[in-house]
Amino acid sequence: MTFCGYLPHSVPPMVVEHEISLTFTSSPSPRYSQVYDSIQTPRVPSSGIPIEIVLTILEAAYFDDRGSPDVDLLSKCALVCKAWSLHAQKLLFRRVRLCSHSAFASFTHAVDRSSPRGQILGEAVIQMRAVLDYNQPGCLNQSSLAVAVANCPNLYELDLAQYGCVAAGKDVVGSPAQERMRRPAPSFDEHSLALLNAGPRITALSFSNWSENNLSVLQLLEVWPSLKSLSITGTSPVLSPDVTYTPFPCALEELRLNCQREPAKEFLGWLLGRSAEEKSLRVIDLERQPSPELLDFLVEKHGETLHSLAIPSFASHEHAHAAMRCRSLRELRTESSCSSPVIFRQMPEVIQHLAFGLDPDTLLNPIIDLVKTRDDLQAVTVNLWRDGHRHPQLACLQMACAYRGVDLRLTRDVRRMRLLVRGDPVVPPTYPRTQTLESMQPAVRSVFVA
Repeated sequence: MTFCGYLPHSVPPMVVEHEISLTFTSSPSPRYSQVYDSIQTPRVPSSGIPIEIVLTILEAAYFDDRGSPDVDLLSKCALVCKAWSLHAQKLLFRRVRLCSHSAFASFTHAVDRSSPRGQILGEAVIQMRAVLDYNQPGCLNQSSLAVAVANCPNLYELDLAQYGCVAAGKDVVGSPAQERMRRPAPSFDEHSLALLNAGPRITALSFSNWSENNLSVLQLLEVWPSLKSLSITGTSPVLSPDVTYTPFPCALEELRLNCQREPAKEFLGWLLGRSAEEKSLRVIDLERQPSPELLDFLVEKHGETLHSLAIPSFASHEHAHAAMRCRSLRELRTESSCSSPVIFRQMPEVIQHLAFGLDPDTLLNPIIDLVKTRDDLQAVTVNLWRDGHRHPQLACLQMACAYRGVDLRLTRDVRRMRLLVRGDPVVPPTYPRTQTLESMQPAVRSVFVA
């Protein structure tokens, strides 16, 4: 059949042979030559690309796909030329990680405040992650940590992990977490606490305690009355019944808990007393499923002004009812694919971001109705669990979000979902939260462009 086969009774075409002679000339048409010569090709100024443009490009490329600083890119940019070097190094030093004494020695040499460059790099540090692992040879110790913090006057966030020490041959890999945490770790000595007290007034503290020492976190909380964001992981803090504690002075705006055992109400009442008085708490993120009693306790004290609530599951009636009492919620997050449908039907009109898990059995009708009826909704984040992409109503959710102008973010990796929704430890004006270079301390931006 020919290419005309769709026509009835078509016949094969006749083939006719021709002899053709072609002559090519190399001279271009004057008209095209004039047009080509008139095109102005872009040229780099003799003084180089303006440093403001370079800095804007570096800041835009600061985060990699995992939400971490692109150290490889920034390191290479620091070697391009002298004009780029200091600006790229400032971005490199914005977030530092200290896990050993050798790393501390290199860091203190780089931020030595006796030199102009060292002073600039020390002032560029905004976030610091440090690990006190007493099982490792050459580990970072408490006094070195205090010195490192003191060298960073603009430090905003300290992320500290502490691991207890165990006798040789006693640590069994794969043993339950509770048993592995039964190892001692020293409390902070007076000299280290004095250095920390004299250092910067940090605003965000994340403390992961993998030891049996539950006094360390209380010591750190006394150091910084400026805290607004607090994250506690690992060993649950405990207030000693034999000690009279002064009221905790911080009015927290964000609290994140991921403790092996649920914190006692006595500790939370002491920790959040000032926050309840000033109605300052805006974000509660519980990474382990709380008991109905604990969630009810937190909502009763802070639900009136709470903007963001996150727990693993809202499947039970008690957890759903507690969330429904928070009438100022801008954000509701859960990773479970099974949530009580009534919670979505009762979301406040000001809701801006919703995050949940999806599998073939998830009820999507209440969520689709929420997308259609909440004018302030900005984004919906969905983690697709087993065969979640085959949900028969997923297309309806996509169409509803597209029609309403809501950003629908789909992921198959729960770690990616957490990265998308957590953002920086700063309470934002709108949700969802993001990671930006300006959000944590806008006043420090002058350091980068100086």
